[in-house]
Amino acid sequence: MAKKNKAFKFRLYPSFEQLILLKKTFGCVRFAYNKMLNDRIDTYEKFKENKDELLKQKHPTPAKYKKDYPFLKEVDSLSLANAQMNLDKAYKAFFKKNAKFPNFKSKKHKQSYTTNVVNGNIELLNGHIKLPKLKWVKLKQHREILETHRLKSVTISMTGSGKIYASILTEFEEIIKPVEPKNVVGLDFSMSDLYVTSDGERANYPRFYRQSLEKLAKEQRILSRRKKGSNRWYKQKRKVAKLQEKTANQRRDFLHKKSYILANKYDAIAIEDLDMKGMTRALSFGKSVSDNGWGMFTTFLKYKFEDRGKSFVKIDKWFPSSKMCSECGEVKYQLLLSERTFSCSCGHECDRDENAAKNIKIEGKRQLSETKVA
Repeated sequence: MAKKNKAFKFRLYPSFEQLILLKKTFGCVRFAYNKMLNDRIDTYEKFKENKDELLKQKHPTPAKYKKDYPFLKEVDSLSLANAQMNLDKAYKAFFKKNAKFPNFKSKKHKQSYTTNVVNGNIELLNGHIKLPKLKWVKLKQHREILETHRLKSVTISMTGSGKIYASILTEFEEIIKPVEPKNVVGLDFSMSDLYVTSDGERANYPRFYRQSLEKLAKEQRILSRRKKGSNRWYKQKRKVAKLQEKTANQRRDFLHKKSYILANKYDAIAIEDLDMKGMTRALSFGKSVSDNGWGMFTTFLKYKFEDRGKSFVKIDKWFPSSKMCSECGEVKYQLLLSERTFSCSCGHECDRDENAAKNIKIEGKRQLSETKVA
């Protein structure tokens, strides 16, 4: 029996007083994070020539600032403690060369904070959630959390349009029985359709961002004419944020539904490990690649297949899936991007994306058989 984590995201409807305290908490968490980061930078600059002294220095904690900044006492202390933990993680990732040096937090970006469950300080009851300092806050609980799920932490966030959400992290134990990969499918990334399967099925992605471009451009033009910082500017800014959120929600909903269908239909899935960041910069494909949300889609596929005990395989990005014949295995090195039909000297001819998906399926089955032997 393995321990697993699962998060449930619900929208909150705080009162005016609760909303004021939430915004204070966002600000205090950001302030404490930036102060701690600034102090760490100062300490490093002071002792960088003497590594022994640098290692002896103790990192500042949020408690250090409460005397000089009493407003920090008004908010949840666990939210400030989590800010310190996040900074520690960022520092460790930097020194392990897994990430860039931590940046200072800005109020222009997503506002959020995390608090932990301690001695029953967080509860769910009758469409309300009890949170530290806030007491009972109304929420729209559209999904049930089973009694076997133990509450661990809650992350409160605010979107650009002013909506408040609570992401509740739970822990539970589950026995996952491995499923033998009999029914395997290969997926090839498609710029227009999102994906094409080895069975010839297409996602028929609606391209939500492209649909909203005209309306979004109009609202952004109006925003550019408003005086920055004025009431009309803030009102128009929320309009733009709502449009962007709607597009993001439509995309996420579509990707969830498609990944759910695939996870229920097949025992194993094979996809290419594509460099999406590189693709957005190359060949003027930026908007199309970002609109598809392929990275998000692969994340959904991975956890949905693994939760069912099914196999998720990533094929190396240098594997010549598009240039290889799925019938005879011959590699066609000279293949233009404009050629949408794959024609081989053996006489095999089919859609380019479908041919690539079949090759991905074949390579995926090979990798699965090797794993089984091992």
